[in-house]
Amino acid sequence: KRVLLIEDHPVNTEIAARILAKAHIIVDSAENGQKGYEKYMQAQEHTYDMILMDLQMPITNGYQATYAIRSSQKADAKTIPIIAMTANAYAEDVQKCLEAGMNGHIAKPLDPQKVIETIALYLNKK
Repeated sequence: KRVLLIEDHPVNTEIAARILAKAHIIVDSAENGQKGYEKYMQAQEHTYDMILMDLQMPITNGYQATYAIRSSQKADAKTIPIIAMTANAYAEDVQKCLEAGMNGHIAKPLDPQKVIETIALYLNKK
């Protein structure tokens, strides 16, 4: 499985990448929403099984990047699971993520078990 990790903080990127590597998941990363969107669009369709998306990033935030992906004409744009990774963990924050087109939410700081469980839930639906 291959995941696109869109996260602007290098430490958070490293932590998430290590968690995913332990689950034998290949990780490609981008440091902001604009670069993540570009990386997604340049990849062949179905290259990525999932996108993990930080919300608060410079240039293009996670909501904007999700909207851009979902609005694109790429074959898997409407169906690829996009999971928010954010410190904003109140119920209204989770709801806002869902309304923006994301499929789920993982709270920071990242709990490795929760990350793996969430990823498994969405990858097993494919």
